[in-house]
Amino acid sequence: MSPPALDEAIPVEHNGDEAFLVARDGGVWRDIFRLPANLVTTIGREPSNRIILREEKCSRRQCELSYDDRYWMIRDLNSRNGTRVNGERIVERVPIHEGDVIRIGGLELMFTTDISRPLDQPAGGTGTDADRPRSGDTDEDAEPQIIERKSSSRYLTESHLGSDSRDASVREAIAGLYQLVVRMVSATSLRELSETVLERLLETVSADIGAVLLFPADTTNHTDPNELRVMSYRAPEDAPYHKVSTTLSRLALTEREAILAIDLGSASTQSEFQTLSDMHAQSVICAPIRCGQQIRGLLHLYSLDTTNSLDAEKLEYTLAVADQFGMTLPNLSEKDQLTGELERACDENRSLRRLLEIESDLLGNSRAMQSLRDTIARVASSDATALIRGESGVGKELVARAIHFNSNRRDKPFVCLNCAALTESLLESELFGHERGSFTGATDKKIGKFEQADQGTLFLDEVGEMPLSIQAKFLRVLEGHPFERVGGNANIKVDVRVVAATNRELEAAVDEGGFRKDLFFRLQILELLVPPLREHLSDVPTLANHFLERCCQRIGHRKIALSEGAIRKLTRHEWPGNVRELRNVIERAVVLADGVEILEADIRLMSTAAPRAWLGEDPMLRYEPVAIEVIESDHIRRTLKWTNWNKREASRILGINRSTLDRKLERYGIQQPTSE
Repeated sequence: MSPPALDEAIPVEHNGDEAFLVARDGGVWRDIFRLPANLVTTIGREPSNRIILREEKCSRRQCELSYDDRYWMIRDLNSRNGTRVNGERIVERVPIHEGDVIRIGGLELMFTTDISRPLDQPAGGTGTDADRPRSGDTDEDAEPQIIERKSSSRYLTESHLGSDSRDASVREAIAGLYQLVVRMVSATSLRELSETVLERLLETVSADIGAVLLFPADTTNHTDPNELRVMSYRAPEDAPYHKVSTTLSRLALTEREAILAIDLGSASTQSEFQTLSDMHAQSVICAPIRCGQQIRGLLHLYSLDTTNSLDAEKLEYTLAVADQFGMTLPNLSEKDQLTGELERACDENRSLRRLLEIESDLLGNSRAMQSLRDTIARVASSDATALIRGESGVGKELVARAIHFNSNRRDKPFVCLNCAALTESLLESELFGHERGSFTGATDKKIGKFEQADQGTLFLDEVGEMPLSIQAKFLRVLEGHPFERVGGNANIKVDVRVVAATNRELEAAVDEGGFRKDLFFRLQILELLVPPLREHLSDVPTLANHFLERCCQRIGHRKIALSEGAIRKLTRHEWPGNVRELRNVIERAVVLADGVEILEADIRLMSTAAPRAWLGEDPMLRYEPVAIEVIESDHIRRTLKWTNWNKREASRILGINRSTLDRKLERYGIQQPTSE
């Protein structure tokens, strides 16, 4: 596919850090030129240009490229034969885009900001006679002269060094290699790793230009040099990177050996580009990056100074660096995977936090709800402990969320714990954490809820059910004292705002000795009373429609509405189970409704009288002495059957935690029938 025409392309903003021109010959890339964002790069035949071309159709000053804070731009400098971008002659300064091809006479330069992308012309791309290989352009015309080959490096195997000067230099090289390895293992990306290696390696072996070439992850043929991608390269200012000889790279890949050679192909090839091809001879090192039995790429170095050629010592050191590079790659891949998983977890966390904020919206326009919202706003502005009181099912956790997300701790953790859902020992472990081996079954260290909520908010539901033995330790933390994990002795101090909730009369519990008076006063610094639903029945239609929409979305149900008769029935009910009961009634109605509307008959309301579901229509005539456990057990069975034994849905309808439901199933010996 040919590149888009100029008038079809949309300018793409760049960060301006770096861009490149890739010289292609016969559709195959040969040289890479770096384009500094802070300089204007001119192209032409004059020696004063940053990129010098030996092309008879090229003017002395042909064109220039520059960066204008948002886009890379190209401008023709009134050249004799013109400058073409994607086949069209440019007549004014225009933006240049990723993958655009500049043609000057018979020469081709591709613009890119990512040299790790495929640089050769795509198969099936449009070409001209100028695209086809010229005589003298192939490696076979002048083979490199191989000086030495190495399959292993003593820098990684030698264990004993003498005291002569040679050994001293080896020791110095090993120390440098160790320092490089330390920097390599701290790299967080392939590009960072490649640039770290090149920077230190060029300095150590006194090479002028170097590159890291790697195979893409999906490459299956690790012996084909044409599959290699330039991950990074370093060169002196104005000097391009010249592609490694195909002969050398293929030999290094197939034989798994590092090669030192004199590249005579540069001298015989009359390149149209002013590059290192003009050197009469280059000393070159080409070392495979080995990772187990697989070759992952090449390290390529060469020297511009014939008086300081690369030698066997430098070959051996380069191979050692290449092997360390290969050993670092699996760790880097694992690090990349963990980083990706962390980013996905952070994205999920942000999504959940947004959902929690949405869930924290208190619905209803009644005077009672407006008053509650005003109180929440005042409580949220403080950092003091708050106590939320109200009947079961009024939405005390929703109020706690609203306090958190309207406070200055909104971007910190919001952690919940139901004090009635756990035994005394488990509650202490959940609150304060435990050390490994602190009790039977403590196979690992556990971070408690206080530590999880550090800098944020800890919501304790049903705080009135907290055992007396834990209340004293809990009070000390509320007063700002450090605590210890169960089985530990290290002091842990946290910054946590505690919001507690209860439906009990704590004053009576204090009088009866079941709740500490000092803890009660500490919790009661700020108090909110959540009104029961019967005191703001005007909000029932709003709440019912909200639960209806959420339920249909969750179970993938078709869109349905509440009929006027259904709404009248809902607003007449006193709702002893409050908002939780309303939600359960709506969810049940969604399942039972046959049409596109929930009718009055679909609304099944619990009677506020005696539990007739178990005692019959007239409980006084058919009364039997039944323990409350029997009624609860039967209701749990019926709920599980209605939800087709979906424990999550059953626990939602019953208004209990999943763990509480599991304990009750075990207590009552309730098991799922095999036929259900």
